[in-house]
Amino acid sequence: QVQLVESGGGLVQSEGSLRLSCVASGSGISIYIMGWYRQAPGKERELVASISNGGSTNYGDSAKGRFTISRDNAKNTVYLQMESLKPEDTAVYYCKANHPYFQVTYWGHGTQVTVSS
Repeated sequence: QVQLVESGGGLVQSEGSLRLSCVASGSGISIYIMGWYRQAPGKERELVASISNGGSTNYGDSAKGRFTISRDNAKNTVYLQMESLKPEDTAVYYCKANHPYFQVTYWGHGTQVTVSS
């Protein structure tokens, strides 16, 4: 069993920055593919960024060039550094863990990010 707890969300002005953290608890965390997703009101949940156990990264179109995902396996933590935030980045941001070999997925409860214009 894996538990994910996000933090770091809040209210920020346009062009500001935030760093989200996701702390994972459970066994074998380091092998999981970790990701950040977001869901805005009335919209589907979408990929923001993901990072493999080897450090390979993948970004959604909205995040490219502005957001950076990283992980610290020693701390069982995944980060999302967000720069140049825009009002359209306003959403609940969720942390996700995917087992690389089995169809096992865990989600955090999310953290709200609100960007004011």
